[in-house]
Parts: sequence; structure tokens; C-alpha cells
Amino acid sequence: MTISVYIRPLVLEDAQTSYLWRNDPQVWTFTKFRASQRITPKIETAWLQDNLNKPDQMRFAICLKELDTYIGNVQLLDIRDQSAELHLFIGNKLYWGKGIGYQATMLILRYAFFYRELEDLYLRVHPANIPALSIYEKAGFEITGEKDGLVRMSISKKKFVALEHAAVK
Repeated sequence: MTISVYIRPLVLEDAQTSYLWRNDPQVWTFTKFRASQRITPKIETAWLQDNLNKPDQMRFAICLKELDTYIGNVQLLDIRDQSAELHLFIGNKLYWGKGIGYQATMLILRYAFFYRELEDLYLRVHPANIPALSIYEKAGFEITGEKDGLVRMSISKKKFVALEHAAVK
């Protein structure tokens, strides 16, 4: 059975769920994020409030269609010069390994390239995060280098459009 997802803009009420993920070190195994204190709903709400309206960021909730449940985040950060950095995580570990990361990646790529009219996206991923590397390669990202122990990957709108076109045939 395939689990279907959609993305929607993050809202302050999402902090009531996401603060739990911020306190789970397993969720952040392959990232640079390390909470220096226990994250409370109040701290998470304040953080969201500070970040939701930044003009160079677009933050989305990943939600299950069938249950209308919020299970992770996907975001475009540092949006400038028709480029942005992609971040994605599934906070609800019950949904790890179910193809949701790939679906969310494809949704954000369509949003970035067709709605926001960006030309290039890049991301950084830990080389030991094999599931993430697999997702991004399947979506069309290519490895473009390594810095600070992270693999840098990127995809252009031109390449994404060609892949989408080839998938339709």
C-alpha cells in the first residue's frame, strides 16, 4: 500500500507536534542540529514565529493525505538569485522508509521550479545517510562536491523538466 502525502505551509500550531521531534536525537543523527536545551512547545512556537515570515525561506509541513496528519518538514532556505537550499526531514519515525521523503522531494521540486520559478536547488546531506542520498539521486539530484563532511547535491530546473517529461512518456 502506497502512502500519499501533500505539503502545506507550516503554521504556528505545528509547533505542538514538531517540538517532540526536536527532542529526539535519532531524528537529527545525520544533521548539524543539536538542541542545547530541551525544546518546549513555547520555544518551538517562538522559533517558528521568528522563521515563518522570512522572505528568503519557504517552510512546509509534510502531511499524510489519508489521515491529514503532519509528519515532517520540507523547506526552501536561502532563496536568492533563482536558487535555494532544500531541507527535508520526516519527524514521525513510524513513516521512515515508506517513500515519503521521495514524494515530498518531488512536491517541493515542482513548487520551486514551476510556482516560485527558481532555476537551481541544492542540498547538503551526510554521506552516511544512504536513504537520503538514494531519494535525492532518484529525484534527479547530482553530487557536485563535498564540504564540511557533507555531500553537496544539486538539480537544475532544466534537468528536472527533462526528467518529468521523460517519465510521462
